Amino acid sequence: MAPPPSSSSGVNHISNPCIYGDFVSSYAERKSRFMKWLSKIFKSGPSRGGGSGGGGRHPQLLGEENVVSWRPTSRSLDERSGIDKEKEEADRADALSQVEDWKRSGYRCRTDNDEEQARALHDRLNQVGYPRYAPPHAYYNVGYRLCGGCHGEIGYGNYLGCMGKFFHPECFRCSYCGYSITENEFSLSGRDPYHKYCFKELTHPKCEVCLQYIPTNEAGLIEYRCHPFWSQKYCPSHEHDNTARCCSCERLESRDTRYYSLEDGRSLCLECMESAIMDTGDCQPLYHAIRDYYEGLNMKLDQQIPMLLVERQALNDAIVGEKNGYHHMPETRGLCLSEEQTVTSIQRRPRIGGTRLIGIRTQPQKLTRKSCEVTAILVLYGLPRLLTGAILAHELMHGWLRLKGYRNLNPEVEEGICQLLSHMWLESEVLPSKGMPSTSAASSSSSSSKKGGKSNVENKLGEFFMHQIANDASTAYGGGFRAANAAVNKYGLSRTLNHIRLTGHFPL
Repeated sequence: MAPPPSSSSGVNHISNPCIYGDFVSSYAERKSRFMKWLSKIFKSGPSRGGGSGGGGRHPQLLGEENVVSWRPTSRSLDERSGIDKEKEEADRADALSQVEDWKRSGYRCRTDNDEEQARALHDRLNQVGYPRYAPPHAYYNVGYRLCGGCHGEIGYGNYLGCMGKFFHPECFRCSYCGYSITENEFSLSGRDPYHKYCFKELTHPKCEVCLQYIPTNEAGLIEYRCHPFWSQKYCPSHEHDNTARCCSCERLESRDTRYYSLEDGRSLCLECMESAIMDTGDCQPLYHAIRDYYEGLNMKLDQQIPMLLVERQALNDAIVGEKNGYHHMPETRGLCLSEEQTVTSIQRRPRIGGTRLIGIRTQPQKLTRKSCEVTAILVLYGLPRLLTGAILAHELMHGWLRLKGYRNLNPEVEEGICQLLSHMWLESEVLPSKGMPSTSAASSSSSSSKKGGKSNVENKLGEFFMHQIANDASTAYGGGFRAANAAVNKYGLSRTLNHIRLTGHFPL
């Protein structure tokens, strides 16, 4: 179990903090009261039965729960008959004699017989000169307390003392679940009490993969991993226990969900699967929309560059045969070919069989150079629409640079400006008011690629892909993008491209 938070958080774990009590006094207290009562009677004996006019001040009678105090009605003993006075004096002498015998024999532990004797003595003394009626409005509660929960008065019975307050037992409740706290131990955060298990549920992080509490490490600290964009928290062990990770959004598969498995070994989450593009035919409308987007930026591609969706192995084989270009390892998801090759592309989308995508149909295709620097653009299949479009925008920029005669650019400049165009296209899709180019042509063409409005899930994916580009740690892709973005923000896209053509570097 995790150690409690530091003292600065104000969280305490209290053991046996509650004091259950009863307004009924203990035997020792009641015996003490009783003896004081007897002592008052014993001391005041000579002054009571006198025959003078006004009745004397009678003693207070202290019960277990209430104090009774009154003045008897003024009544002269001379009004009584001589016989009554003699009888009262005899009873009084008898009662005082019993008290003296009890004192000489010593005080004993109270028994039922003692209770009966005390009650009888009480009754007999009450018969000696005291009225038999109870005075009105003479009782009040010794222990007046208000409940800290319901704010009502705590009467007789058990009560609980904690945090400087008193509670009915049923009013001392957990601040998380609202049920009464009956255990001997509970957690306290500030002035709020919690069941220990409720406090753990509230504060101890749970793994979003195995759905268990994240264990502590050898130092007794809670150690976990957290995705920088999705904030998915998980145990460090899931990075090495073959837990499936989505090839698109990078989230790990939770125990209460199932990812789809592609035939080339990749996994795809349900959200990415919703807009995934699976074959070359499905990708053509998106490809033409992005070409139109370039045209809206006054960057028209004069050549019709073939575009193919391929499996992972086909893409890796094409990279081996490609002489030009800088490739982002460990996995490349797109390629702008400049060499003649035979590439196997996907002609028919796979079908779903349980949690697997099966039945994919491929076809080899020979790519030849037609007196230009670009033979085809290859993109990994099975990725969501926005990611596929971002890859296409990146690779089309490679093609545009080669077709326009940009030669021998260093990786930071070439990959940086390609990443910038990819980010700009994503921004136009996710945040149209910010990222859309100035021409209306790009706006209409970009919208034509959408099959209805994008969902919140797809927009969130687009924000993630933009986040990936902006926070890439590599020198060529991440550093290049940030340098290109700074130049374009300062000088504009057209002037930045002209400067690159002339100097091979970004303008400062």
